[in-house]
Amino acid sequence: MAGLNGQLSELKIESTYLAEMIPISIYKPPHYTPLKSYRLLICQDGQDYFRLGRIPRQAEALMEEGDIEEAVIVGVPYPSVPTRRKWYHPEGEDAKNYRRFLACELLPFLEQEMSTEPLPEARILAGDSLAATVSLQTALEYPNIFGKVVLHSPFVSEPVLEQVNQFSNSHSLTIYHVIGLEETEVTLTNGDVADFLTPNRKLNKLLEQGPFSYTYHEFQGNHTWTYWQKDLPRALQTVLPLA
Repeated sequence: MAGLNGQLSELKIESTYLAEMIPISIYKPPHYTPLKSYRLLICQDGQDYFRLGRIPRQAEALMEEGDIEEAVIVGVPYPSVPTRRKWYHPEGEDAKNYRRFLACELLPFLEQEMSTEPLPEARILAGDSLAATVSLQTALEYPNIFGKVVLHSPFVSEPVLEQVNQFSNSHSLTIYHVIGLEETEVTLTNGDVADFLTPNRKLNKLLEQGPFSYTYHEFQGNHTWTYWQKDLPRALQTVLPLA
């Protein structure tokens, strides 16, 4: 990515839970030093966040303006569309293993490779659509590990709503949540068409009532990176505020 002052690199992690060698993209901010501890943002659909969302460039601009805390950003890609569903969908056959991978394999690996703050509130999960769903479910399952979540137009089903409703951990989660007003007819990867707006409004009501620090916005747009990319600065400023 031309024009960045920070450092982009690639690493690979072998996951026992997923039986897969997974390449990950890593962005380190300018002047990164192991003498300092950094906040950590892990993006599901990582290739999309890096390429379509341009998250390294957008975050770096905000860091240089002093608008957000410095952070290490990690992108975890999916190998194929069928695997994406297996990993991310609430009923995906490997979804529980993917959530375990994030908490029990990827995080320890990243902490060994880089200097990151060992606090839940310094660890953020982000995702769009199904990738947002698995990010939310992981944080609900491991609130003592991940304290913040960015949700760009998540897929919301009854099991997801029930998991939110049952959450009663003493660790409050910080959740940033957006949905587009035009997301009433979203074409899914299997060809079906689904209304995302109505279930997301149900999720909004539940999150407003729960033990969460919660930010919600509806944007004028649809289920594409055209709109999520534009939203990223606001999302980053919400979950990476300067102390």
